[in-house]
Amino acid sequence: MPTLPKYVHLQSQDSSLFIDCRRGVPGVHYFGVKLSERSTENMLSELSTRQEAKCALVEEVPLGFTPCLGDGFTGHPGISLDDGGIAWSVGTRLVSVEHVSESEATFVSRDDIRHIELQHHLRFDHSSNVLECTTKVINHSDQDVSVDDLAAPTFALPDHMTKLMAFEGRWSQEFQTRTIDIFLGAYSRENRRGKTSHDNFPGLVMHDTHTTERQGQCYGFHLGWSGNHRTRVELLPEQRTYVQMGELLGNNEIVLAQGEEYCSPSLFVSFSNSGLTKLSQQFHNFVRQTLLNPQFHQKPRPIHYNTWEGIYFNHDVNTLKSLADIAAETGAERFVLDDGWFKGRRHDKAGLGDWIVDTKIYPNGLSPIIDHVVEKGMSFGIWFEPEMVNPDSDLFRAHPDWVLQTQGNQQIAFRHQYVLDLTRSEVCDYLFKQMNDILSEYPHISYIKWDMNRDINHAGNQYGISAVHAQTKAVYGLIDRVKAAHPKVEIESCSSGGARIDYGVLAHTDRFWTSDSNDALDRLSIQRGCSFFIPSGIMGSHVGPRDCHITGRHIPISTRIGVAMFGHMGMEMDPRELTQEEVALLKRGFELHKANRHLIHNGDLFRIDSNGDSIDFGIVAKDKREALFAYNSINETKRTQPRKYRFVGLDPEASYQLNIVWPGKLYEYTPSVLQVIENKIYSAELLMQMGVQLPITFPQTTVVFKLSLCKS
Repeated sequence: MPTLPKYVHLQSQDSSLFIDCRRGVPGVHYFGVKLSERSTENMLSELSTRQEAKCALVEEVPLGFTPCLGDGFTGHPGISLDDGGIAWSVGTRLVSVEHVSESEATFVSRDDIRHIELQHHLRFDHSSNVLECTTKVINHSDQDVSVDDLAAPTFALPDHMTKLMAFEGRWSQEFQTRTIDIFLGAYSRENRRGKTSHDNFPGLVMHDTHTTERQGQCYGFHLGWSGNHRTRVELLPEQRTYVQMGELLGNNEIVLAQGEEYCSPSLFVSFSNSGLTKLSQQFHNFVRQTLLNPQFHQKPRPIHYNTWEGIYFNHDVNTLKSLADIAAETGAERFVLDDGWFKGRRHDKAGLGDWIVDTKIYPNGLSPIIDHVVEKGMSFGIWFEPEMVNPDSDLFRAHPDWVLQTQGNQQIAFRHQYVLDLTRSEVCDYLFKQMNDILSEYPHISYIKWDMNRDINHAGNQYGISAVHAQTKAVYGLIDRVKAAHPKVEIESCSSGGARIDYGVLAHTDRFWTSDSNDALDRLSIQRGCSFFIPSGIMGSHVGPRDCHITGRHIPISTRIGVAMFGHMGMEMDPRELTQEEVALLKRGFELHKANRHLIHNGDLFRIDSNGDSIDFGIVAKDKREALFAYNSINETKRTQPRKYRFVGLDPEASYQLNIVWPGKLYEYTPSVLQVIENKIYSAELLMQMGVQLPITFPQTTVVFKLSLCKS
């Protein structure tokens, strides 16, 4: 048997991770600031020496990557197995370590009594400091084993990580952050919606009491999975804290025969010693470098016009052509035909599943509108909701057995639609053919908005087995199949807005629809929360109608433009409502975005700590040569004069030219600082340390500053 190391040291550009292997149960011993060679393994051991406590175990049970009941662990086990015998008490021991490089290793552990093998694979992305890790279980016994639970690697945390930032919300209010103090016991959340969900994003941030956007230590965790999931953060009585995340499996959902295996979804983890903003920058860099398709993301992201809030189901070729004319005039570069183009789809009660063009609305097919859009210089996109079917559809009438359901239980009504069982190959074959036929007949279609507008409440497949895991894998597979047949087609992940946003689906798609709410004020908090893990270049953000269709709020178009500018920009409204002045303003906003989207989509995000009156942030170029900063007033300030705006992330040794680039006109009670500073040059140290006095503005006002490095 090979000699096992006491510790395995993995490292990235700025982080060190020491895995303790001394007791045969690999687990996190140290994860944090990158250590030098002066810090030895003996030092690690000696400094963490723990004694026997009163009325306690002589020696604590190891807090490993997969805590086991067989080891006597009294927290939540990282694995739960059932073979009708003794598999429930599995307890593995490390048998080998494959230390591939300084950034990657695989740990193999076995229980030779129960014939169960665990593999923990960890790999650092060197430059972004993001760690990707998985847990795999292999059944070597001659008995079938049900995997009731298998978490991704469990992470022990330092004891000063006492704050937990979670992400919650609802439809049209995704990514709302909530920070709580951890307590003796467990913070536990479970998602059974069959998708990532609006209300329970599988991510969290752990930090200490003094952490802010730009200082302090913090850890980010995200489970890259688009199905059911669970999260647990627990403080044990012996002063040990751990984070545990994994897929939430149904009964008998994963049953392993001899030689079969199950792997957890990937857990993505990163550590920052310089605050929350730095943590987000690391995740953003990881996404850009490893998850996004360079074919699409190394070129400018086109400005969208989406038809949904403009016409809903009221499709008419001449109307659509007029919308395309206005969209092109404003500077839109992609026209997306949303829900309502296919057979029988005059409302949301019929048509899903029948993916053929409705000739009653489009007697000559889609060619007239597609050709018109292309002639106007825009590309063309189209909406699909492949996973769903309406009872009022030819597909359902022919194949009522093709839906997920549970025997004897009535389907729960949800937007007049059911969920197709994609675990059946004939269903995926049908859907692929329907989509492939449309994309082949209309080769100018270069974009799909892929939607999913209901939860999976009855997740039984044709055999009556819970099928969310297989359904999720089948969705990934169908997306890949469509992309393989049409490699120039981009795909957006939408689920009634932001209910399917995660790194799992992002590995197969190219953009997220962040939220169905186009209310600019709501979008500020939604996009801020989303930005903890998702970069702006894939965060769909549209200029909505004058009166928001969801909140009813009337927000100035200058603010709607200023907020949408800092994502993958677009507009979603009936542009015929626009005045000529508004058309001109929208056109200028699109031009400003185009001139700066290289910076917005590739620069470093800097969130500014909020004072409750505004939500502020900036994007700074990697080389510090330019930056955009947004001041977004939400509430009227509590004092007669607002506070100063302190810029961040600039080159402290440089000077910058300061310009106000948005809006063009700003109502002001009296002349303000804006008339004084325009086009002037200021030292970065003053801009960051003292800041600039903000003008007195109405609430719901956005001001965008452009900073350009001055040559010395």
